[in-house]
Amino acid sequence: MLKTMQKHGVTLALFAAVLTGLTALVNGLTKPTIDEQAARQQKALFDQVIPAELYDNNLQKSCYLVEAAPLGKGTHRIFIARKGDAPVGAVMETTAPDGYSGAIQLLVGTDFSGTVLGTRVTEHHETPGLGDKIETRLSDWILHFAGKTIHGSDDPAFAVKKDGGEIDQFTGATITPRAVVNAVKRAGIYAQTLPAQLNNLPACEE
Repeated sequence: MLKTMQKHGVTLALFAAVLTGLTALVNGLTKPTIDEQAARQQKALFDQVIPAELYDNNLQKSCYLVEAAPLGKGTHRIFIARKGDAPVGAVMETTAPDGYSGAIQLLVGTDFSGTVLGTRVTEHHETPGLGDKIETRLSDWILHFAGKTIHGSDDPAFAVKKDGGEIDQFTGATITPRAVVNAVKRAGIYAQTLPAQLNNLPACEE
């Protein structure tokens, strides 16, 4: 009986070792393809928030980590666009913490003078049929940020119309667009401080 149990134990151990090896092999073979696909998707998203003709560096390789209250709690990645050696704009991961159903994750592209180049939502939990109109597949609302200039933190125009600004809200839903507008505004103002910080920001790990 003991010998039988030992035999079965050895068999199971060998089986587990073979499976572990196969898993590692498959992971090793597929990881480059997965990484390449992820990079393509990221590049496609970047192209939606910052014009490709604005910069000539590899934006994905120009990544920095910041902990900045205007972008939300925790660490966020920013990507600096350069023309030649001159920084000309940034793509920033930012969080709107006050969405109707929780935090809204955004990607915001701006220059360094307060002009928004583009904005996209990357994750949210807003109400279907109301707050989810921040998605481009449902509405063109978020496209209207491109080209808008933020004239400081007290700019009354860069707000939803219900708050006296110039940006439309959704019928029956104000909390979601207000949260997005305010997050974009904070990110755009923060971007104006970036050129002076670049030499001191830690780069993202490869």
